Amino acid sequence: MKIIGIGNDIVDIRRIESLVTKYGSRFTNRVFTEIEQKRSSMLSDSYSSYAKRFAAKEACSKALGSGFSSGVHLRDIGVTNLDSGQPEIVLKNGAKNKLESLVSERMEFEINISLSDSYPWAIAMVVISASKIDV
Repeated sequence: MKIIGIGNDIVDIRRIESLVTKYGSRFTNRVFTEIEQKRSSMLSDSYSSYAKRFAAKEACSKALGSGFSSGVHLRDIGVTNLDSGQPEIVLKNGAKNKLESLVSERMEFEINISLSDSYPWAIAMVVISASKIDV
């Protein structure tokens, strides 16, 4: 197994709350996928959920080595949850293309993510690794 990239980020939940309060759906539609919005909006602490997902997007962009440039956009990185509740990263468009450019065709990648919050902070860590496919 080879580590492709590691990224982490910390976000002030109050900052996300302020942005959601001020800009509403203009902000959430620009930054978060429909799945992220649906999950976050149904939670009693939606701002914390949004903040963790924002931190995850930042951490993932750092692990990709691109930040939000080279065609990688905030909505290209989605944070979903498995049935167990464990978070997972789903990449599309520019973010997926960036990852594919880092991993050879004979390798499969894995993205591990850890999210946590303790008001007023939300943090995320992302590790992208790849291993050779046995043929």
